[in-house]
Amino acid sequence: MKIKKIGVLYHPRVAITLAKANELADSLKKRGISVWISSAWEKDETRALLKGTDLLLTVGGDGTILRAVQSIIPGTTPVTGINLGKLGFLTEIDAAEALKTLPRLLEGKGWLDERSMLQVELKSKGHRPQVFHALNDAVIGRGEIARIIRIDAAVDGQPFITYRADAVIAATATGSTGYALAVGGPVMHPQSRDFLLVSVAPHLCFSYPLVLAETSEVVLSLNTYHAATLSIDGHINLPLSDGDKLTIKRSPHVARFYRIRPRDSFYRSLEAKLKGKQGESGRKS
Repeated sequence: MKIKKIGVLYHPRVAITLAKANELADSLKKRGISVWISSAWEKDETRALLKGTDLLLTVGGDGTILRAVQSIIPGTTPVTGINLGKLGFLTEIDAAEALKTLPRLLEGKGWLDERSMLQVELKSKGHRPQVFHALNDAVIGRGEIARIIRIDAAVDGQPFITYRADAVIAATATGSTGYALAVGGPVMHPQSRDFLLVSVAPHLCFSYPLVLAETSEVVLSLNTYHAATLSIDGHINLPLSDGDKLTIKRSPHVARFYRIRPRDSFYRSLEAKLKGKQGESGRKS
């Protein structure tokens, strides 16, 4: 992988990420690399700058990477995450090691890690269908009123179950270590193309996490008098109402990461990450 142009995205609400982004940019420019910097929150600006970019560095945590992926899709620019966040399941390099590690990236000594995504189509009465792509998860949850919602689920055209719960999570293998794990879902290998359905606080209904084949298509229909919400990767949030339908299946797009850690490092690092351990420079709040 030959790298001539790099973009650096930072977390605009954490000042040290911009400082680190500028430090990385200065080092890259001295090596003859063309560099641009943008806030990870500025999706349109990032997309305008992406043309011809060989690699995207993110400075922050997993949330910064999730926003970066939303800016890249349907493109294929790979991402390398510099961790200034907390757990950093998706990040690759601790911030304290970033400058020392850059030469290895530029010399093409890494490998490409492709992650499956979900395609989520929302159909609401009186509105045009909207399509989203999620690297982590799509969540249908209750709104401000603390009452369970009812969600009718069908799998591959066959009625499956009516969830009565606070929420239902559809998660990728990548997202299996996030919200889905917090409510009892399984940890999946990150290269798996299968996906999950997990309910949150189910009441007198099917409560087991369900692993679905990569070819599956799930339709979730909201059946409730109370307001609800749709959350895509935790930062795209939309109101839902009775009768709204979500069709969820594997996305035709993938998220690409440029890695320098060994390919077999997932299981070796899993326990440490689940215990909340992090690099010395990780942000504490």
